[in-house]
Amino acid sequence: MGDGFNEVIHVPTRLRICSILAEVGEAEFGVLRDALKLSDSVLSKHVKVLEQAGFVTVRKGSVNGRTRTWVALNKTGQKAFKAHIEELRKLAAAGDLLNP
Repeated sequence: MGDGFNEVIHVPTRLRICSILAEVGEAEFGVLRDALKLSDSVLSKHVKVLEQAGFVTVRKGSVNGRTRTWVALNKTGQKAFKAHIEELRKLAAAGDLLNP
């Protein structure tokens, strides 16, 4: 694949996470979980992979005495996501050329 294709981001759930975060900047864990219809453990595993890859920043804070977690696509993640989407567009365009 081209330089923009990213195996970490390409996994469907992580692609959806990055897509949401690219739109909103930062999202509370529960909001992401509900939007993606995932369990806490499944979302947590995917966020951890994205965090280990250096694509998201996770921060914790307190709201009304309850601990909350927010996830944000950082600059590296934004760049990687944008490059991945561009690579997918190129692949789709190449497919269109082969199948008019």
